[in-house]
Amino acid sequence: MRIVIVEDEIRIREGISKLLGKIDPSYEIVGEAENGRAGLELVKAARPDLVITDIKMPEMDGLQMLEELHKDGLLIKAIVLSAYSEFAYAQQAIHLGVSEYILKPVAVGELAQSLKNVEDQLKEARRNEGEHPEKLRSLENICIGLLMGTVAADRELETYLSGQYGIDPGGEFALLSFYLGKQYERERKHTAIEIETMLKGMGGVPHCLFHLPEKSEILVLLYRWGDLAKAEREISNYLVHHRGIGQRAVSAGWYAFQGLSRLSGAFQTLQKYMDWALVLGSSVLIVYPKITQVQTQPLSYPVELEKEMRRELCAGRQKRIQQVGRAFREYFANGTVYAPREIKESYVRFLWSILNVGKEIDIEPLKAVGQQELLEDIMSAVTYDELEEILAGVTARIPVEGERDDNYLIQRTKSLIHEFYRQGITLDEIAGQLKITPEYLGMQFHRETGSNFSSYMKKYRVKKAKELLIGSRMKLYEIASAVGYSDPKYFSRVFKEVTGELPAEYRKRHQ
Repeated sequence: MRIVIVEDEIRIREGISKLLGKIDPSYEIVGEAENGRAGLELVKAARPDLVITDIKMPEMDGLQMLEELHKDGLLIKAIVLSAYSEFAYAQQAIHLGVSEYILKPVAVGELAQSLKNVEDQLKEARRNEGEHPEKLRSLENICIGLLMGTVAADRELETYLSGQYGIDPGGEFALLSFYLGKQYERERKHTAIEIETMLKGMGGVPHCLFHLPEKSEILVLLYRWGDLAKAEREISNYLVHHRGIGQRAVSAGWYAFQGLSRLSGAFQTLQKYMDWALVLGSSVLIVYPKITQVQTQPLSYPVELEKEMRRELCAGRQKRIQQVGRAFREYFANGTVYAPREIKESYVRFLWSILNVGKEIDIEPLKAVGQQELLEDIMSAVTYDELEEILAGVTARIPVEGERDDNYLIQRTKSLIHEFYRQGITLDEIAGQLKITPEYLGMQFHRETGSNFSSYMKKYRVKKAKELLIGSRMKLYEIASAVGYSDPKYFSRVFKEVTGELPAEYRKRHQ
């Protein structure tokens, strides 16, 4: 596989180059560039199989470079490197059809898997290369091939389309996209029938309807239609007055363009704007480039709801956690037109806060949530329902206090610790209540938890202290007393021993 690396930091470029050699010595580095502009020229000249590019770079960033390559018809595979904080870039990368999206710092295993994925994609594309247009059998297959970059818009294809379908490859086209989301499998047949009925009612617009299951979309290519502006108006009116499609397709988009070779670029561009359904709803046709002119109001992030959620997480109040989650979802449904990107960034920030608190107070199910996958799910969401499902899925992971899989003896021991840790309950006292010897209880407790009784008690007190430091305004001596330490200085020493920070430092970092 021939690879170009585009990265402005020379040490990272050199590091990636060395990693590639270790992962597979057969990989060929055909060039390196320090910014997107230089990378654009290099890729045009070298025509590699893969580009590994950073996003933020001087002169031209990585995604601008990829967009320019798309405009020139160079649909080269790409692995994009970025950071968690670059939310808008992540969304753009996903909608550009980037092969892989890796968060910095780059892990060897993750890079190796991404490279393997790209190689598999290239092998599949090569199996489809060189197919004669007749072998593709249908206009639907040709459209899908053009869209995915597996079919070239060459002279042979143009001649075939002109002779077989009367299509002028250089003429005017329009791409219609209907996104069905998770109801795709259930509604795709009915939606396709409804689309065909709509187009028939418009006088039988020449078109090709085809499905993209991996995107949960139905696409329609309109051709040989004299007045595309009229078609756009009629489709817009149909969506408003006939709820059949609108009830099934939760986002509908339109992009008119010149030249069939621009089909893939038109699709990629339209994908970036399909999430306007978040704001406009399913009955409004999202028309590019008109959608870029929509006036939005600045979104003020609900900081107080985030703080309240942090407090409720620390207190472990399940009912209130769900109520705050609902209040957050309803915050955006006030009739104001916000930019979809800002809404998604708010969801990312809110969920990041939940995960960070979960990590700090040892909510194990939250610690297991994959942040990159969550980020991609949020930034690729098209509807409010999808965003709400993501948030509900995270909050549903928060366990009720005391829910564990341990046997009854250990579960009861933990329950007594959790109830009487402030009073400093001892192993002997718990063993007496359970009517077993302290030695046997201590041995069983260590075997089941991997920790001795005193260490567990210490860590649990520190955990409760963390909750109070993050979720309350109590003074440090009050927190020390609340978790069972009469001496605040001793409490501070224990806290630092467990966390590496003094309580005041910890609180300041999490304000």
